This record gives sequence, structure tokens and C-alpha cells, in this order.
Amino acid sequence: MKLRLERLWPKKDYTVGRLYVDDRLFCNTLEDRIVDKNKNGVFDGDEKKVYSESAIPYGTYKIIYNWSPKFGRNLPRLLNVPHFEGILIHPGNTAADSAGCILVGKNTEVGRLTNSRYISDELNKLIDEAQQKGEPITIEIV
Repeated sequence: MKLRLERLWPKKDYTVGRLYVDDRLFCNTLEDRIVDKNKNGVFDGDEKKVYSESAIPYGTYKIIYNWSPKFGRNLPRLLNVPHFEGILIHPGNTAADSAGCILVGKNTEVGRLTNSRYISDELNKLIDEAQQKGEPITIEIV
């Protein structure tokens, strides 16, 4: 399974994008602000991570579906993200809910997501099925 996150609308304090699952539009995304300005996958030069305010670097990451103690349920987890640990794809409404994670939902309000829990649950089903089949699961952030 291949996920692709297109960061389309970067703002001062958050970033809105689109998530595709196997090249089909699935939902909108909401992340913290982009720090990786040159899109090279690392924070270099004057690019600095600010805890709970920075989006993860551009790149391709492996995903596993496993237990999140914070949320008390299984969620998609990105592996080997430079400068970050515990990056999940989960429900949330504003960038304040992110702490570097990728939030999923519908971007029906400026700077907010709606229907986030439902969309997250639907994505979780797809990812769980792929993992149970032994399929590799990746996300490319562009």
C-alpha cells in the first residue's frame, strides 16, 4: 500500500494537504508548519525543529500499524523520521492536536479538519488489512 501526502497549502502556523491511497484521493490532511523549506528531507541551514510546531521532513517513510499508548488503540506509525519519534496518523481538528503527527479529515473550515475520527477509522481499516496481508506500507510526503 502506498500513501502519498501532497502538502498544498502551507500557512504560518499549519499546513493543509491531500492524502492519496494507492493514487486515489482519500482525504485532507493537517500538519504543523513546514520547516523543511528546501524539501530535501532534513533540517539544515536555518531550518530548526520546534517541538509541537514543526511538520516532519519531506521524504518516504515506512508505516506500521501498532498500539499507541497515548491514544489507547492501534494507529498508523511512521518509522525512522529524522528528528522525530512517535509520529502517527490520527484524528484531530487543528494543528494544536498534531505535535508533528499527520491529522486526517475534511478541510471544510479554514485551518481545521472535520469528520476526522470517522476518516481516521476508515484509513486504519485499510492499513490494518494491508499489514495483515503482509503488504509493505509507505507514505511519501511531497
